[in-house]
Amino acid sequence: MARLQLKNLEKSYGGFKAVHGINLEVEDGEFMVLVGPSGCAKSTTLRMIAGLERVTGGEIRIGDSLVNDRAPGERGIAMVFQNYALYPHMRVRKNLSFGLRLKRRPKPEIEAATQEVSGILEIGELLERLPKQLSGGQAQRVAVGRALIKKPQVFLFDEPLSNLDAKLRASMRVRITDLHKQLKMGGLQSTVVYVTHDQTEAMTMGDRICVMKEGRIMQVSDPVTLYNHPANAFVAGFIGSPEMNLVDAELSDGLLRLGSQTLRLDDGLRARLAANAPKAVIFGVRPQHLQIVESDADNALAGTVSHAEFMGHEVYLHVQVESQKFIVVTPASGYDRGRLRHDKIWLRPQPDAAHIFDRQSGENISLAAAIGQTSIQSKSHQGGTR
Repeated sequence: MARLQLKNLEKSYGGFKAVHGINLEVEDGEFMVLVGPSGCAKSTTLRMIAGLERVTGGEIRIGDSLVNDRAPGERGIAMVFQNYALYPHMRVRKNLSFGLRLKRRPKPEIEAATQEVSGILEIGELLERLPKQLSGGQAQRVAVGRALIKKPQVFLFDEPLSNLDAKLRASMRVRITDLHKQLKMGGLQSTVVYVTHDQTEAMTMGDRICVMKEGRIMQVSDPVTLYNHPANAFVAGFIGSPEMNLVDAELSDGLLRLGSQTLRLDDGLRARLAANAPKAVIFGVRPQHLQIVESDADNALAGTVSHAEFMGHEVYLHVQVESQKFIVVTPASGYDRGRLRHDKIWLRPQPDAAHIFDRQSGENISLAAAIGQTSIQSKSHQGGTR
């Protein structure tokens, strides 16, 4: 396997620039996830790595080799597509071994590799079936096996689970991550670049995650850092389910004003804010970090429950606080749907869980300097949008 490097990578279509000079390094054996909303150029980036899209500017290096002008078959990559791209007239056995047969490998080697891969993926009983006789999950495993049998330097996955139902997607997430770990334990440093628009897939599968927006990298880090220390308001709103509450506020002397109500910032948060912090800010707090408190509680916001979603073990409360909307996650135990709907409640943010973003740039100005230097790979490019 090999390290993958993207240096100032660009892609333009006529006068439209889709990828804006991104820089990314994927270490040997790392599972890197590219995630972002539709149209953020994550699949375009993957296709440039694969050689299916011509690079407009910058470099792609796999191992020590510059591969910009190499054909896809000469890059040492294997790709699993969204639609699996199995040959419908070939049985699973031939679909798996097709790449090796193209290279005219000896028959005993092809058969041994086919048996090894089918054993790893538990598809031995499917070898004589045609693709039309496979379920979605079985077809997905065959597509992974066809990539695995080539023993590439880099595996590329382009939204391979998007055509599966929710339950099967969850089980296949585990299968793919377990396979990655199994290969590493066997001494095969399987470098993976995995594209998805599903932040749950990204958070549960990636060693690190690259969050993209409009052809730019917003932040690259491990899942825990992205969740707890988002670099900007875009990452904060994209990562996490339900998404982080992001509301406009005015900042002055350690106090946040939201309409006619005021919150006092935690001492630690106040210390992290620069003396020249902007007054026009975005206040961010995750739904799980809002507590429902009594009406006379200190440092709380008064609001009205407009809607409640019962999710089984927890409830999502939609709360209107003057002109702003919040979501609160609360345990389902003791939940009284009739009592809470349209009732007035008071919300208090957990003291160490608030984030303050510059309303103009979107940058998280409440991050400690040490976090900003060691954990966050990319500054905000979002231009003040949420």
